[in-house]
Amino acid sequence: MKPKTLLQINTRVNSGSTGRIAEEIGLTAMARGWKSYIAFGRDEQPSQSQKIRIGNDWTIRWHGLQTRLFDRHGLASIGPTKRLIREMEVIKPDVVQLHNLHGSYINYPLLFAYFKAEDIPVVWTFHDCWPITGHCVYFDFVGCEKWKTQCYACPQKHTHPSSYFLDRSRRNYSLKKALFTSLPNLTVVPVSNWLSGLVGASYLKEVPRQLIYNGIDTKRFQPKETTIFRKQHGLESAFLILGVANGWTQRKGLNDFIKLSDSLSDDYRIVLVGLNKEQVKRLPENVITILRTESVDALADVYAACDVYVNPTYEDNFPTTNLEALACGTPVVTYKTGGSPEAIDEKTGIVVEKGDTNGLLNAIEEIHSKGKAYYRDACMERAGKRYSKEVRYEEYMQLYERVMREK
Repeated sequence: MKPKTLLQINTRVNSGSTGRIAEEIGLTAMARGWKSYIAFGRDEQPSQSQKIRIGNDWTIRWHGLQTRLFDRHGLASIGPTKRLIREMEVIKPDVVQLHNLHGSYINYPLLFAYFKAEDIPVVWTFHDCWPITGHCVYFDFVGCEKWKTQCYACPQKHTHPSSYFLDRSRRNYSLKKALFTSLPNLTVVPVSNWLSGLVGASYLKEVPRQLIYNGIDTKRFQPKETTIFRKQHGLESAFLILGVANGWTQRKGLNDFIKLSDSLSDDYRIVLVGLNKEQVKRLPENVITILRTESVDALADVYAACDVYVNPTYEDNFPTTNLEALACGTPVVTYKTGGSPEAIDEKTGIVVEKGDTNGLLNAIEEIHSKGKAYYRDACMERAGKRYSKEVRYEEYMQLYERVMREK
């Protein structure tokens, strides 16, 4: 019997949160005898799935230029997308799993026209809000609700995917709406209840959807009695406050960490992971800085070394960093943003109103007073039962089987 074939499409492969999710879904499929392919645009990393590069560095730059000048994100990369379609004609996937289509690497009108013509079952995991807007990936930072009816005069034209001149948000919105509602066999997978609610208020409200939380590798993210990180930095006795981001911006709460650094006594140290070199130069000396790393084991060691994970994000869906911290036995403090609070309960962390840096400080001090050990077992239990990749990605396999039967 011919093995079933899964093709995933994402900006990255085995890199960043969405790239690791795609990799682990592929591993789950292969463990069940499936063939697994991952088509990607940039930042190539080793993968157990068969990789398909969509375009190259030059086509990504050209696509990026089309975005910057004309707000045509997802509308360039015609040649690379046609080549991907030729690959799909050979592979003949039983299911296509989409992740992020933004990232200057693919032409979504060509892609969706092919899906419709071939009647391929498509599962699309929403890691942000881009599929339901005319431009932006998030809109709650500015309180915009145009996405509910018709985008126009985008207030976030200069945010990713940035357009410096033209505003095509009205046309982009109408095009997305027409294409994304055209497939007879599309299932949307929001990764938080928060995003599921937004999808239900969007033009995709009639499309079948199934909530599946993100999963993580709890065998790699787990507590450690001693960590290399503390020894390297001479921090055996300090109370460590951790922040992790795949690109630090104001919306990820970088300025809030700077404010915290001014309010903490010498017993506390802030550790920030994922910074670029320019950000490192600008941060206070009492902040321990770490550049972005692709090493999961090194990242897990930092999670395990720290006493509390603080996520002062202003826009987010369901951050996997919260889950990674929990799996390492580290309690989480997060703003009441998007689906971020859904990761924790009163036994595993504290939720603070968005922008309340005094609330962050009070939450950190509360966790300090109780000690990490007070939260550790509950954090591990919650991560293991609710967010292990074995639990979450089995849900994808069951979904794939169902959409194939319903074709």
